[in-house]
Amino acid sequence: MSWGIIIFLVVVVLVIVYFIASYNGLVALKNRFKNAYSQIDVQLKRRYDLIPNLVETAKGYLKHERETLEAVIKARNSAVDASRQASSDPGDETAIKGLVGAEAALTGALGKLFALSESYPDLKANQNMMQLMEELSSTENKIAFARQSFNDAVMAYNTRIESFPDNIMAGMFQFKHAALWTVEKPEEREAVKVSF
Repeated sequence: MSWGIIIFLVVVVLVIVYFIASYNGLVALKNRFKNAYSQIDVQLKRRYDLIPNLVETAKGYLKHERETLEAVIKARNSAVDASRQASSDPGDETAIKGLVGAEAALTGALGKLFALSESYPDLKANQNMMQLMEELSSTENKIAFARQSFNDAVMAYNTRIESFPDNIMAGMFQFKHAALWTVEKPEEREAVKVSF
C-alpha cells in the first residue's frame, strides 16, 4: 500500500471517530438535562402531594374562606397538568413556559393561603399544619436547587449544539435547542413564604 492510501484511511477513520464521539457527547448532554428535569419533577410531585393535605388541615379553620382553598386546589391541578406535559419533553420551550406559568399561579395561591392563615391563631398552632409547612418549605428549597441543576444542564447542551463543529452534527440529527427554566414576571420570582 502506498503512503497516500494509508494517510487517506487514517483521515477517514479519524473523521468517523470524531463524528461518533460528537454524536455520543450530544446524546449524553441531552440525557443529562432530561435527568435534571426529572429531579425537578420529583420535587414538584412531592409539593403537589403536600398541598391537598395542607388544604384539608386548613379547611376546618377556614370555613369562610372557601374561595381561597378552591383557588389553591385549582392552581395545583393546573400545575400538575402542566408538569405532565413538560415531563413528556423537557426540551419543549412551550411546555416549560406553561409549567413556569402554572407554578407561578400556584405560588400566588399558596401565598394567599399562608397570608390568610396568619389571621387564625388556632390554625397556626396546629401541629399537623406546622409539620406540613416545614415539609413544604424544605421541598421549595429542593425545587430551587433542582431548577438550577436543570438550567446548568440545558446551558451545557445548548452551548454544545450551537458550537462549531458540533452544530453540524446537531443539525444532521435534529438535536433541538432546549428551553431554560426562566422567570419572566418579577412577581413569579417570589418564593412561597412559609412562616409559622
